[in-house]
Amino acid sequence: MTDIRDADLDDPALLRFLQAHLDDLAPTAPPESRHALDVTGLRAPGVRLWVAREEPDVVLGTVALAAVAPGHEELKSMRTDPAHRGRGIASRLLRHALVDARRRGVARVSLETGSMDFFAPARALYRKHGFVGCGPFGSYRPDPNSTFMTLELG
Repeated sequence: MTDIRDADLDDPALLRFLQAHLDDLAPTAPPESRHALDVTGLRAPGVRLWVAREEPDVVLGTVALAAVAPGHEELKSMRTDPAHRGRGIASRLLRHALVDARRRGVARVSLETGSMDFFAPARALYRKHGFVGCGPFGSYRPDPNSTFMTLELG
C-alpha cells in the first residue's frame, strides 16, 4: 500500500529521487526555462513537500506546494518514479496536495510545466484534475518552453 507523508529532506533515498528529477529535466529546456526546485529551494519557508512510498527506502513520487501570495500556492516537484508510472501515484499525490491546500484555506493553486512533448502526460494529468491554462503568475514571465495552469479551489 502506498503511504503519503511529509518529506524528510535529510533522507538519502529522497535526495537521490529529487536529483533524478532535476537530471530528467535538464535536457528538456535551457537553464533559464527550468523551474524545478532543488533541495535548498524545497527547504525554503512556505514550501510543503510530501513523499509517496511503499517501502522505507523506495520513493515512488513527490509533490510540493510553495507559497506564491496569500491564498495562492504553486504546485512543485511533482514526479513519479518512471518504474512506477501508470499506477495512479501522481493522481494520489496531487489529490493529497489539493486537500491540504483546501484545508488551509488556499483559494488557488497554479503550476508551471514544460510545453514540450516530454510534459504532455503531466499536462493531461493536470487537466484531468481541473487545471486550466492561464498566463504567467508570481515571478514567471512568458516563455515558449513553459505552460502555465491554475485551479480555483472551491
